Amino acid sequence: MTGAEILAILMFISACGALMGGYNVAFTLSGVSLLFAGIGVLIGHFDSAFLLSLPGRIYPLITREILIAVPLFVFMGVMLEKSRIAEDLLNNMGDLFGPMRGGLGISVIFVGALLAASTGIVGATVVTMGLLSLPTMLNRGYDPSLASASIAASGTLGQIIPPSIVLVILGDQISNAFQEAQRSYGLIGNKVVSVGDLFAGALIPGLILVMAYALYIFIVAVMTPSKAPAIDWPEGTNAKALLWKSAKAMVPPIFLIIAVLGSILSGYATPTRGAALGALGAMLLATYKLNAKSDGRQTMKFAALFAACAFLALIALDLTGVDLRVTQESWDGIEVLAGGAAAVLIGLGGIGTGLAVLWLGRSGELGEVSRSTMQITCMVFVILIGATIFSLVFRGLGGDEMVAHVLASAPGGKWGAFALVMVIMFVLGFFLDFIEITFVVVPLVAPPLLASGMDPIWLGVIMALNLQTSFLTPPFGFALFYLRGVAPPEVKTQHLYRGVIPFIGIQLAVITLVILWPQLATGLPTFLAR
Repeated sequence: MTGAEILAILMFISACGALMGGYNVAFTLSGVSLLFAGIGVLIGHFDSAFLLSLPGRIYPLITREILIAVPLFVFMGVMLEKSRIAEDLLNNMGDLFGPMRGGLGISVIFVGALLAASTGIVGATVVTMGLLSLPTMLNRGYDPSLASASIAASGTLGQIIPPSIVLVILGDQISNAFQEAQRSYGLIGNKVVSVGDLFAGALIPGLILVMAYALYIFIVAVMTPSKAPAIDWPEGTNAKALLWKSAKAMVPPIFLIIAVLGSILSGYATPTRGAALGALGAMLLATYKLNAKSDGRQTMKFAALFAACAFLALIALDLTGVDLRVTQESWDGIEVLAGGAAAVLIGLGGIGTGLAVLWLGRSGELGEVSRSTMQITCMVFVILIGATIFSLVFRGLGGDEMVAHVLASAPGGKWGAFALVMVIMFVLGFFLDFIEITFVVVPLVAPPLLASGMDPIWLGVIMALNLQTSFLTPPFGFALFYLRGVAPPEVKTQHLYRGVIPFIGIQLAVITLVILWPQLATGLPTFLAR
């Protein structure tokens, strides 16, 4: 082992140790990297010319169009969270399915999956669901282990259910790693992997997880009714009225998620444009929801509804195939009519959107959501810059070649290397956040695996499932820490640890299914590409 490789190993260990010690992620990655680069220059094991290429590596990253989807998806999720749409959805579904055994627990799983898909941030989802639903489940007689574990498990679904910023970041890194594998290892072909492909690949495994979680709660409720008791409707409850109320709470956010995901998977919109659609839809939905109970402000409510209808009509008009480009040389009669209708719809939608922005700004919601979005987005991009510096220095010390050599010499060939990478990522998931692992570890380990012939979409889905399991596994699972911080005193740590074991088993079963039947991850992307 050369002196440069020893420096690379020490740099990686030092960075992980500092991160586990609680130091700032972005500045730890860049600071440790520059420190070891300086040491390497002094002892002659690092060429300082590598650092001259740093601006040229950072600028293309921060200007990459796909990463614009990050703040837009964050805005969408935070807006849905701040407008308390998830709270209404949970309360209504809990009331509707309460008389069914385990109905409240199953409602928590589905609402958690919806919230996870919209935010994609484990901590935000777990904390929100813990505050909203855990006291209610305990008050209605649910077993503390089952109640807390179902919330923790549903909160981690943001790792695998699209659309979420987690999959946007992972998809971008997998795409870069696949291009690096093609370039460095001489792979033949010009296949390109997109974030939309990873969205499609993760959809079916994510839905399988949701259904498996719900099925487990139902089985527990049937076999041990005391752990997930049925809840009677309040006396005098009108079933039809409750069903209509639940539908009004469920349909808008579900329709928004389907519209965003469907536009991306169908190829109608790129992930960035789909995220913009989601951000706009969340803002209009929040305006409608927050004004539903406000006296004298029905104008804003109907303005948001009118704007949403105008934009939906505009999308429907665009799907007809009529050429609406203003740069075309000549227009026929149909195109003139369609263009005029499009202009009117854009104007009406713009007026409604302007009124929604005005009201959200005056009420303070828009400012609060914007600040949260800015904080999260800055965190992601500063970590990305730090990870870029780390990757550059690590490569300058020969670390990438060392990693490739270790994986190539692993017993069992490519599957041995695959198992080794999964174990390392699983352990790192105890201590590091998904974003840190994605930016630092994936670029190092993914190219050698992809060069061995593994499908990039399948590999990305397995990595997401693996880290999701890690975040749920005692004693260091991130989701457990987040939930423990907001759980009532009667929920003990042993309740959490004992309750998540069956959900971990479900996770491992789904990972095994995807490994044995790769079509679960690759089938939908292949179908959509036809």
